[in-house]
Parts: sequence; structure tokens; C-alpha cells
Amino acid sequence: MDNVTFRSTPTPADKAGIREILSSSGFFHDFEIDVAIELVEEALAKGTESGYYFVFADHMGTTISYACFGPIPCTRHSFDLYWIGAHQDYRGKGLGKQVLQRVENEIKQLNGRKIYIETSSKPMYEPTRQFYLSNAYENEAILKNFYDEGDDKVVYSKSL
Repeated sequence: MDNVTFRSTPTPADKAGIREILSSSGFFHDFEIDVAIELVEEALAKGTESGYYFVFADHMGTTISYACFGPIPCTRHSFDLYWIGAHQDYRGKGLGKQVLQRVENEIKQLNGRKIYIETSSKPMYEPTRQFYLSNAYENEAILKNFYDEGDDKVVYSKSL
């Protein structure tokens, strides 16, 4: 995709941008989106001491994709990818892969060696699960009925 710029420092405007990105997917409840916004607020207040790092993809002044990640407490080299999303209007254009690759590179720079990602087993998340598999993530674990009856947590990992 042309004219996309990437950055890692969050701004107050990113709260609205992230809300729009996640709402456009139709996958998340408002309370889940609120959690994503809280991570930005925490990073704005505390900087890197918050433990939350970001990659943002902007197109013509609008944030169209982002990811949030951070080190897993009490581990030496493991990171969680907390959120990754692209606005519905920009899906299927390779943007998510570019954001994910930038996340992986930043984690390497932070001496990270392994990334963990979790998602739902609901059928609507099949494209998400295929996205992780297509980017060389392995299905690490399935926690049955984690989110709700019939909604398992699927954990993926990748060694860097």
C-alpha cells in the first residue's frame, strides 16, 4: 500500500483512531475496546515504563492500523502481542503483515526472543487465526471454554 508511514510513539489522538479501527471490525465489545484505549492512556502517562509499546500505520493523516505489545512480567525474553488491527476499509492489502513485521523487529531490538498471541476460537476469528499461521506463528495451546462456553482461547507463539 502506498503513502503509509509508520511510527511508534502514541499521541492523544490515537485513542479515537484505535476506537475507530477496532469498532470497524465488528469483533469487539465496547468494554474490550475500552481496554485497548486504557493501554494507550497508560503509555501516554508513563512512557516506556508502562510496558506498552506500539506500532501505528498512518495513511494521509489517519491511523489505519496499529499494534500494541509488551514484555511479559516475570519472564526474561517473552513478549505478548496484546492488540493488532487494521481498519476494515484497509484489510487484505498486506498492512497487517507490515505492522506485525515491525512489531517483531522492535521486539528483537528489546532483546525479545518469543512472542505470544491469544485470540478466540469463534468462527468469526478464523481469518485472524489464519493470519497468524501465515506469518509463521505456531498454535501453542487451546484453553477450552476460556472466554465463554464454546469460546476457547487459542494461543500462538513465534520464536524470533
